[in-house]
Amino acid sequence: MAVIGWIGLGNMGGSMSANLAKAGHDVRGFDLNPAALAAAVTGGVKPAGSIAEAVAGADAVFTMLPKGEHAKAVYLGGDGVLAHADARTLLIDSSTIDIAAAKELHDAAAAAGFRFVDAPVSGGMSGAKAATLTFMVGGEPGAVEEASSFIEPMAANVIPTGGPTTGQAAKICNNLMLLINLASTAEGAVLADRLGLDKKVFWDIASVSSGDSWALRTWYPVPGVVPTAASNNDFAPTFTAELANKDIGLAISAAEDTGTPLEIGRHVQQLYQRLIDAGESGKDCSMIIRLADGSLDPAK
Repeated sequence: MAVIGWIGLGNMGGSMSANLAKAGHDVRGFDLNPAALAAAVTGGVKPAGSIAEAVAGADAVFTMLPKGEHAKAVYLGGDGVLAHADARTLLIDSSTIDIAAAKELHDAAAAAGFRFVDAPVSGGMSGAKAATLTFMVGGEPGAVEEASSFIEPMAANVIPTGGPTTGQAAKICNNLMLLINLASTAEGAVLADRLGLDKKVFWDIASVSSGDSWALRTWYPVPGVVPTAASNNDFAPTFTAELANKDIGLAISAAEDTGTPLEIGRHVQQLYQRLIDAGESGKDCSMIIRLADGSLDPAK
């Protein structure tokens, strides 16, 4: 079994690192949030007091961080990963970040003699807990192959995407589609209700017809239909509106860089911004249905 350093033990990283520990790896975790670190320890992760302590002697280092700026600080800072890890250590960033930041990390790691892959995930908090995530892994072929062996205890799918930054590109495009699907699902659900359809009957129809999507089957925004949906729990977050807005913003930035209009994506981003402006940034992103049905108080 391997020695693994893990940096970033939030809602995703805490569960993911625990699954590596359950698989028998020696996982040493670090997070600036003491509560997150304490929670990870209950899952079998050994606490580290610094990045340097987490990466010392590691065969691989995983990072799971909110934004590109955080990933760059963790890797490139004076007390960061590149400053303290051994060059034999494989570096795996599972954060969802912008393409430019991912390229900067690849380039800096290569210049310092490290192997580095971008390996963002899809599947949310439930997938992180259940070890059923999909990993999209971009980098040099040898590093991608080696990374896959470390990833397997956390994943249902490990998909090589190509060269450096292609993992991030796949994740950005996938989440763009997800959030557009979720918005359309919310509008369809509201209209079906107002036309007199039973909510479960309509879901039964859509889930086996052309309106089907992962968002409909997993995050249905109407309570009492899909057991895994946050709508059953007052939209307690499985994936927050703030993170949804961040991810669709990454898609818009990539679209601008590539001359892609992204007209639907831009509109959906405006909807998520309205949720945030209404004070609901910490609620689940499926709360977008409150815009579709007109019930969100804009003055809240």
